[in-house]
Amino acid sequence: MREFLRHARLAWYLGGIGLQRLMTYRADFALGAGAFLVRVGVQTAVVGVIFQFTPAVGGWTLHEMVFLLGFSLLPRALDRLFTDQLWELGRRLVQQGEFYRYLIRPVNPLFALLSERFFHPDGFGELLVGAALVAWAGHQLDLELTPAQWLAAAVLVFLGALIHMSVKLLFASLSFWTVTSFPAMHAANQISEFAAYPLEIFHPVMRALTTWCLPFAFTAYVPCTYLLSGDTGLVVWTPVVTAAALAVSLTVWHRGLATHEMTGS
Repeated sequence: MREFLRHARLAWYLGGIGLQRLMTYRADFALGAGAFLVRVGVQTAVVGVIFQFTPAVGGWTLHEMVFLLGFSLLPRALDRLFTDQLWELGRRLVQQGEFYRYLIRPVNPLFALLSERFFHPDGFGELLVGAALVAWAGHQLDLELTPAQWLAAAVLVFLGALIHMSVKLLFASLSFWTVTSFPAMHAANQISEFAAYPLEIFHPVMRALTTWCLPFAFTAYVPCTYLLSGDTGLVVWTPVVTAAALAVSLTVWHRGLATHEMTGS
């Protein structure tokens, strides 16, 4: 518990420093926030245009689709708030010989790596927009959740964030062997975008891929199916899938650390 509190205090302190650093360049911050709003706005507009021509997509109505889109942003936002620095591991830290500095700090190397970009502002934007879309769509659907479902929803968002982090950590850790793993990380991130849409509209191979291989279905589709219909068929597997994803990614991370050598560049 003492070690946990120590890391929590460090996260809060370092996150504040990171925010101050980002806010120093306000134009860059505004452009980043604007680009995110445009992306989500286009996604929402595309959904709206589709429903001009059909009453349902894969059995999902317009408001259910908006609910799914909004919910998919929530675990992604938590992941972005705390683990966005993993992109730098996959992109350049091993390749340019900079990773060594995380090994000489008096904290866990993974914590030291992540702490350089805690509280990424884009994560706050995703969190607010996601919550707004979920609230609006839930109101349109007259959705009334029980206290148990509200608690389950919060837990499922947290577990979804861990799944996003696990997949990102897995592919970022490949850079210990390949020097850079950014293309693989980018490909996995593109696949994660499918979480904002119903599984029913995809080919069976893609359904299997996003459910059991790269389990992004458990970050949005499975929780939303439970919250909207009460279907518990897959949602009960979410903790197991999350634990498995974490175990695999941390195993690859630790093996990567054990084999890491300076590039000499």
